[in-house]
Amino acid sequence: GMGWVSGREGSRGRGGPRSSCAPPDAVVWPQAVGQVQELAALCYRCRVPMVPFGTGTGLEGGVNAVQGGICFDLSRMDTIAELSLEDFSVAVEPGVTRKALNSHLRDTGLWFPVGTVGASAASGEAMAPGVAWGQGQQ
Repeated sequence: GMGWVSGREGSRGRGGPRSSCAPPDAVVWPQAVGQVQELAALCYRCRVPMVPFGTGTGLEGGVNAVQGGICFDLSRMDTIAELSLEDFSVAVEPGVTRKALNSHLRDTGLWFPVGTVGASAASGEAMAPGVAWGQGQQ
Protein backbone atom coordinates (compact mmCIF):
# COMPACT_ATOMS: atom_id res chain seq x y z
CA GLY A 1 0.00 0.00 0.00
CA MET A 2 0.87 3.65 -0.22
CA GLY A 3 3.64 4.58 2.22
CA TRP A 4 4.72 0.96 2.75
CA VAL A 5 7.08 0.54 -0.22
CA SER A 6 9.67 2.94 -1.60
CA GLY A 7 12.44 2.89 -4.16
CA ARG A 8 13.36 6.54 -3.62
CA GLU A 9 17.02 7.27 -3.00
CA GLY A 10 16.34 8.93 0.39
CA SER A 11 14.39 5.95 1.68
CA ARG A 12 17.03 3.47 0.55
CA GLY A 13 19.83 5.06 2.58
CA ARG A 14 19.03 3.07 5.73
CA GLY A 15 21.66 1.91 8.17
CA GLY A 16 22.08 4.35 11.01
CA PRO A 17 24.55 7.08 11.83
CA ARG A 18 27.68 4.95 11.45
CA SER A 19 26.69 3.41 8.14
CA SER A 20 28.55 3.77 4.88
CA CYS A 21 26.94 0.62 3.49
CA ALA A 22 25.52 -0.16 0.05
CA PRO A 23 21.82 0.83 -0.08
CA PRO A 24 19.09 -1.67 -1.04
CA ASP A 25 17.06 -1.37 -4.26
CA ALA A 26 13.85 -0.71 -2.32
CA VAL A 27 12.48 -0.51 1.23
CA VAL A 28 9.28 -2.07 2.60
CA TRP A 29 7.68 -1.30 5.97
CA PRO A 30 5.65 -4.32 7.08
CA GLN A 31 3.49 -3.97 10.19
CA ALA A 32 2.71 -7.60 10.98
CA VAL A 33 4.44 -10.97 11.01
CA GLY A 34 2.15 -12.21 8.22
CA GLN A 35 3.28 -9.37 5.95
CA VAL A 36 6.93 -10.21 6.65
CA GLN A 37 6.24 -13.86 5.83
CA GLU A 38 4.52 -12.98 2.54
CA LEU A 39 7.28 -10.59 1.51
CA ALA A 40 9.99 -13.08 2.45
CA ALA A 41 8.27 -15.81 0.41
CA LEU A 42 8.06 -13.47 -2.59
CA CYS A 43 11.73 -12.51 -2.29
CA TYR A 44 12.68 -16.18 -2.00
CA ARG A 45 10.69 -17.14 -5.10
CA CYS A 46 12.23 -14.27 -7.09
CA ARG A 47 15.73 -14.83 -5.63
CA VAL A 48 15.89 -11.26 -4.31
CA PRO A 49 18.14 -10.65 -1.27
CA MET A 50 16.43 -9.52 1.94
CA VAL A 51 18.10 -7.15 4.41
CA PRO A 52 16.39 -6.61 7.81
CA PHE A 53 16.47 -3.24 9.53
CA GLY A 54 15.31 -2.56 13.09
CA THR A 55 15.52 0.84 14.77
CA GLY A 56 18.54 2.28 13.05
CA THR A 57 21.43 2.69 15.44
CA GLY A 58 23.76 0.97 12.99
CA LEU A 59 25.72 -0.56 15.87
CA GLU A 60 25.54 -4.01 14.31
CA GLY A 61 26.43 -2.94 10.75
CA GLY A 62 23.13 -1.51 9.55
CA VAL A 63 21.79 -2.22 6.10
CA ASN A 64 24.47 -3.49 3.77
CA ALA A 65 22.85 -4.61 0.52
CA VAL A 66 26.03 -5.48 -1.36
CA GLN A 67 23.97 -7.48 -3.90
CA GLY A 68 21.00 -5.09 -3.95
CA GLY A 69 17.70 -6.40 -2.72
CA ILE A 70 14.86 -5.33 -0.48
CA CYS A 71 15.27 -3.78 2.95
CA PHE A 72 12.64 -4.96 5.41
CA ASP A 73 12.37 -1.89 7.66
CA LEU A 74 10.80 -3.42 10.78
CA SER A 75 10.72 -0.20 12.82
CA ARG A 76 6.92 0.02 12.59
CA MET A 77 6.59 -3.38 14.26
CA ASP A 78 6.92 -2.00 17.77
CA THR A 79 4.61 -4.06 19.97
CA ILE A 80 5.67 -5.36 23.37
CA ALA A 81 3.77 -8.62 23.18
CA GLU A 82 4.38 -10.37 26.47
CA LEU A 83 6.08 -9.72 29.80
CA SER A 84 6.75 -12.40 32.40
CA LEU A 85 7.93 -11.05 35.74
CA GLU A 86 8.30 -14.61 37.05
CA ASP A 87 11.13 -15.52 34.65
CA PHE A 88 12.25 -11.99 33.69
CA SER A 89 11.44 -12.45 30.01
CA VAL A 90 9.77 -10.18 27.50
CA ALA A 91 8.63 -10.83 23.93
CA VAL A 92 9.03 -7.81 21.66
CA GLU A 93 8.71 -7.04 17.97
CA PRO A 94 11.88 -5.89 16.18
CA GLY A 95 10.97 -2.18 16.16
CA VAL A 96 10.82 -1.84 19.96
CA THR A 97 13.41 0.61 21.25
CA ARG A 98 15.24 0.42 24.56
CA LYS A 99 13.49 3.63 25.64
CA ALA A 100 10.03 2.21 24.85
CA LEU A 101 10.82 -1.08 26.59
CA ASN A 102 12.13 0.67 29.69
CA SER A 103 9.05 2.89 29.75
CA HIS A 104 6.91 -0.27 29.65
CA LEU A 105 9.00 -1.83 32.44
CA ARG A 106 9.14 1.32 34.61
CA ASP A 107 6.64 0.20 37.26
CA THR A 108 8.05 -3.33 37.57
CA GLY A 109 11.46 -2.43 38.98
CA LEU A 110 13.14 -3.97 35.93
CA TRP A 111 15.05 -2.30 33.11
CA PHE A 112 16.84 -3.22 29.90
CA PRO A 113 20.40 -1.91 30.29
CA VAL A 114 21.89 -2.47 26.83
CA GLY A 115 21.90 -0.04 23.92
CA THR A 116 19.43 -1.50 21.42
CA VAL A 117 16.78 -4.17 21.76
CA GLY A 118 16.79 -5.25 18.10
CA ALA A 119 20.55 -5.48 17.72
CA SER A 120 20.76 -7.41 20.97
CA ALA A 121 18.19 -9.92 19.77
CA ALA A 122 19.61 -10.15 16.25
CA SER A 123 23.14 -10.76 17.47
CA GLY A 124 22.22 -13.06 20.37
CA GLU A 125 23.65 -10.26 22.52
CA ALA A 126 27.07 -10.30 20.94
CA MET A 127 27.64 -6.72 22.13
CA ALA A 128 29.79 -6.00 25.18
CA PRO A 129 26.89 -5.58 27.67
CA GLY A 130 25.94 -9.22 27.03
CA VAL A 131 29.03 -10.24 28.95
CA ALA A 132 27.76 -8.54 32.09
CA TRP A 133 23.99 -8.86 31.66
CA GLY A 134 23.46 -12.20 29.95
CA GLN A 135 22.40 -13.14 26.47
CA GLY A 136 19.21 -12.49 24.54
CA GLN A 137 17.23 -15.54 23.51
CA GLN A 138 14.99 -16.11 20.50
